[in-house]
Amino acid sequence: MSIKRKDFLGLYNTDREEIVSILNTAESMKEIFTRTVKKVPTLRGKTIVNLFFEPSTRTKSSFSLAAKRLSADVMSVSKKMSSVQKGESLLDTAKTMEAMGADVVVVRHGSPGAVEFLAEQLSARVLNAGDGAHAHPTQALLDLYTIKENLGQIEGLKILIVGDITHSRVARSNIWGLNHLGAEVRVVGPNTLLPVEIEKMGVEKYTDLDQALSDVDVINILRIQLERQKSGLFPSINEYIKFYGFHEERLMQVDDEVLIMHPGPMNRGIEIDSEVADGKQSVITEQVTNGVAVRMALLYLLAGGNPEDAEIT
Repeated sequence: MSIKRKDFLGLYNTDREEIVSILNTAESMKEIFTRTVKKVPTLRGKTIVNLFFEPSTRTKSSFSLAAKRLSADVMSVSKKMSSVQKGESLLDTAKTMEAMGADVVVVRHGSPGAVEFLAEQLSARVLNAGDGAHAHPTQALLDLYTIKENLGQIEGLKILIVGDITHSRVARSNIWGLNHLGAEVRVVGPNTLLPVEIEKMGVEKYTDLDQALSDVDVINILRIQLERQKSGLFPSINEYIKFYGFHEERLMQVDDEVLIMHPGPMNRGIEIDSEVADGKQSVITEQVTNGVAVRMALLYLLAGGNPEDAEIT
């Protein structure tokens, strides 16, 4: 059981079989959470480096915990802690980590394509933890896992992604993954936050949220990037809340079985109210838990651990 390539950069070049393999491996990894000792020696002797050049709490912590539960050695480097502050290039920093014995380099960077560039230059395996507005494959995989865990399947489901699609790497990666697994994907938001010709990605485009909600099975609500408001991409926060915010009254338009998701961090009271975020249909906390399992699976598959150590079948 392994990843078909040296690096894992996104779901745009990943096929259905590979995604299913990752999700199945994540299911085995999640079983470890139920043990008294939530740790296995699967990656003992391997070194995982988290190279994060963008602020991150959830993703960075999730990767660190995933590596530690597999008994790998973990080192985390941020932009503030690295010699990039002194003028060293991204590549030089990554090469330094490789020279120290890194087996897998987990990279988050603000520039689209930066992770792919490093993957071409390094012998160590590279895992994309988010690059600009391009891709965030592990977030998409944990979303897919959460949907499958709760609803039993993905094929044939109607999935609605709400918000700033243009600037969202989460949206892009979810669209690629959901399409591979046979879901029907819809996106909704103000025209100014929807990419031109987004339909070519295999989605249905809406600007009316109430219309887009018809017969959906899952609603994935994206964080409104408040810094975009300074660019005048929508008239006001209050107007966004009125037309695209999720509150209890809007939730009454869908079935009780519809899942509510959010990649975090949430702007409570803007794109989602606390009553919805903490309600019975919300699986937002489950997404965080499943993120550790999915990242354990990817680290295991990339680093080539011993399946017997984790009792993975």
